Amino acid sequence: MNSHVKETKEKMQKTAESIHEELNHIRTGRPSPAILDEISIEYYGNPTPLSQCASIEVAERSLVIKPWDRSIIKAIEKAILASPLGLTPMNDGMSIRLNFPPPTGEQKRELAKVAKDVSEHGKIAVRNIRRDVLKKIKEEQKAGDIPEDDAKKLEDEIQKLTDEFVKNMDVLYKEKESEILEV
Repeated sequence: MNSHVKETKEKMQKTAESIHEELNHIRTGRPSPAILDEISIEYYGNPTPLSQCASIEVAERSLVIKPWDRSIIKAIEKAILASPLGLTPMNDGMSIRLNFPPPTGEQKRELAKVAKDVSEHGKIAVRNIRRDVLKKIKEEQKAGDIPEDDAKKLEDEIQKLTDEFVKNMDVLYKEKESEILEV
């Protein structure tokens, strides 16, 4: 595999992973521990991800957070309230419960729209990667480093990769959309 193709595939793969991760953080009304990935608490003077100081379990329409050290339960509650999640933690002294009410029809449409935007940004990023590598191939061809036939083959391979990753973004979006709308 040519270095251009390999480098392009790696960049597009990282973009796809990033978009997948971003889509996982969109709240759907169904609890997912992934939405708490961005929450950190002050633990022994250091900002610590919530997942590193508590277990997080999915129960029906809620998440149950059980800190390993009960002294940090107030800090967890405070961090959740300060986050953009819009959830109210319920503290029973041993654990924190986050209830996920089913989203309204309007909220579902809005969340689907956000997921579509994230997917579109991913497609744009993939196309920008394609543009940059094709520009590099053209420059090398003009400099005489790559024969015209080889440059054409590389361009075709890069286009196939682009089509594959754009299709992947569509699949990721469709999965997220159905997850959002079925709740």
